[in-house]
Amino acid sequence: QVQLVESGGGSVQAGGSLRLSCVASGYTFDSGCIGWFRQAPGKEREGVASFYFFNGATYYTNYRDSVKGRFTISRDNAKNTLYLQMSSLNPEDTAMYYCATGRRRGDPSCRFADQWEYWGQGTQVTVSS
Repeated sequence: QVQLVESGGGSVQAGGSLRLSCVASGYTFDSGCIGWFRQAPGKEREGVASFYFFNGATYYTNYRDSVKGRFTISRDNAKNTLYLQMSSLNPEDTAMYYCATGRRRGDPSCRFADQWEYWGQGTQVTVSS
């Protein structure tokens, strides 16, 4: 059974930083997508950053425009852990952040809903001005 467990959320002031972690267990995908989404109250869920990997190697890295240069996605395969380093946070980054993954090969942008099969429970990030 696939499990994704996020941690690292919290409350920070604008301009601050946080690092989110997502520990994955119960699967071994050699290809697919893994990444971070967020959902603010009253808004739709949106992709933040993701990796598309193929035959075990990272093939493509994706970021939404509003976080480019501020957020960095990374992974430690030995620890089965995905990270999201967030810097220069602003109140618009306030949301519940979710880790997700899927094994479906396809578009390296990972923008299609059917590329995402498994989701964590989320970790809250709150940025105050």
